[in-house]
Amino acid sequence: MKIILIILGFISLFLGIVGIFLPVMPTTPFVLLAAACFARSSEKFHKMLLNNRYFGDIIRNYENGLGISRRIKIRALCLLWFSLIFSSVVSGSIIVFLILTAAGAGVTWYILSLPTIRD
Repeated sequence: MKIILIILGFISLFLGIVGIFLPVMPTTPFVLLAAACFARSSEKFHKMLLNNRYFGDIIRNYENGLGISRRIKIRALCLLWFSLIFSSVVSGSIIVFLILTAAGAGVTWYILSLPTIRD
């Protein structure tokens, strides 16, 4: 089971990193999933994520039930909607626009529903 969780952790981490560059793929949930997998399978990889310059604070705060900082929420939502609007304009398709808007609304709802830490 440990091997499966480690593999799933690395797949989730990879998807999270890809999500930084793709408009509709969320980064934070995949990184949090990777942290959860590593917490149950490999202390070494879990510590690696906790000590990561970009993801460490987010994971620690989430694991401690504190939520996500307002700064991270604002950044995530701005990047999300900039990417969605850009993709919609480039595609020129109403159907793509509607799909991206629905996905963006779902991701926005999820991010806003998380507890907010004061910066």
